[in-house]
Order: sequence, then structure tokens, then C-alpha cells
Amino acid sequence: ALEFLRDFPDRDMLVVPIGGGGLISGIAVAAKHLKPDIRIFGVQTEAYPAMKAAIEGVEAKPGQVTIAEGIAVKKPGQLTRKVVEALVEDILLVDESTLEDAVNALMEVEKVVVEGAGAAGLAAVMRYPDLFRGRRVGIPLCGGNIDPRTLAFCVMRGMVRDGRISRLRITTLDLPGGLAKITAIVAKAGGNVMEVYHQRQFATAPVKYTEIEIVVETKDRAHKEALIAALGEAGLEVVDTTSPTRAPAPV
Repeated sequence: ALEFLRDFPDRDMLVVPIGGGGLISGIAVAAKHLKPDIRIFGVQTEAYPAMKAAIEGVEAKPGQVTIAEGIAVKKPGQLTRKVVEALVEDILLVDESTLEDAVNALMEVEKVVVEGAGAAGLAAVMRYPDLFRGRRVGIPLCGGNIDPRTLAFCVMRGMVRDGRISRLRITTLDLPGGLAKITAIVAKAGGNVMEVYHQRQFATAPVKYTEIEIVVETKDRAHKEALIAALGEAGLEVVDTTSPTRAPAPV
């Protein structure tokens, strides 16, 4: 907090991850001393809302899986709880998908590798945009200890959510050249075929038809829709089976 407000004295909000409460307690004490009117928000995951539950006097049932392992605390500190109650305006909860989006955004936009717990502050801003819109917000990125496999999944799932990787099921006559026709249309539309699954035995189409599932890479959601339209104009039946369909949180 000392370095933050020294370098950025105009901040009017700080958004800080909470595990046991030590980090936010220290930040809150220092920040309120330097700038009494600054607003401080804590962030926890929906899977581990221990501090929020303790302050509100309700029972939390932690123990689920989360990528924010650094703040996956079942029981908050007793001393830190008193500081949080006194100095923190509210504790915001974020879900796993928004945490993934935050990790992905930090890597893609800021070129910074941050673990799930470290990205929780940004995840809160992304999930509650109306609360922070027009404000000068400070977010500590507190940790980069993320497994490469988890990071890779966050990136790829983020590309799915924003429409850059899609799975399409295409029904066509089972004739020689059918797959070549599809890939030619995709290439002409500027798409990139990443995977192909040719379904005959398990298809629901009539016996003289086949279902071809392709995983395709596009520039964005609009590009994907243009590619689907091009396939449809060629007389092909196309179903977008991409999952998840939730739009990414705004960055």
C-alpha cells in the first residue's frame, strides 16, 4: 500500500484478495493512514468465502476445487477479521470462470503471468463493472505460482469463450470430397481447422449422410459467425456445439 499510494496517490479504491486476511489487513491499515477516504474491497472465491461468512455470521461450506489456491482458506484469522470488519467496505465473491478470464486477460493484455489468487482483484473488477466504472482502482497482483497446465487451460478456454476457438458439427452427404469441400470453405473464410472428427457409426443423420465435427480457430466471434454463414451458403447444415457459451467478462 505504501508503494502503491506513493506511485499512484490518486487511487480512490483498492481491491485486494483475501485468504486468511493478513495481506488485506496490512494494506488497509497503511492505506487508511495515508488516505482516510480511500475505499477498500476484499475478494474471495465462491468456493472459499470464509472471511465474508465469518463477518456476516453465516456458515460457510468451503472445500471445493478452485484455481485460486492461494486464498483457499477454510478459517480466517481472528485478529485479521477485526481489521477487515473495521476497514474493508465489502468482500466481493468471484466465480471460477471469471478468475480464468482474469488470468487470461493479464497474460494476453499485460503480458504478466499471475496465479488464480493473484488475479482475484482483477476478477472482481471484471465481474462487478458497475461498482468500479469511472473509479481509479488499484489492484495488487500478488502471486505468479500457477501450474503451466492450468495456465494453458485458462488460455484455451478463454479463446473458446470469446469465440476464437469453436466446435462445429456439419452434416453432409457421405461422398468422396465432402471433407475437402468443408476445409476449402473454412480456408477461404480465413479460418484454421485444428481438429476433425468424422462420425459415421454414432451419427444421428440418415445413413447416406455423415456428421463431421471440426474444431476451428477464428479471429473473433464475428469472424466465426461469418464462417458459419459461408458453410450454410454452400448448402451444409451447421450446428455450433461450442461449450461453454458464456461470454467472457469485460476487460
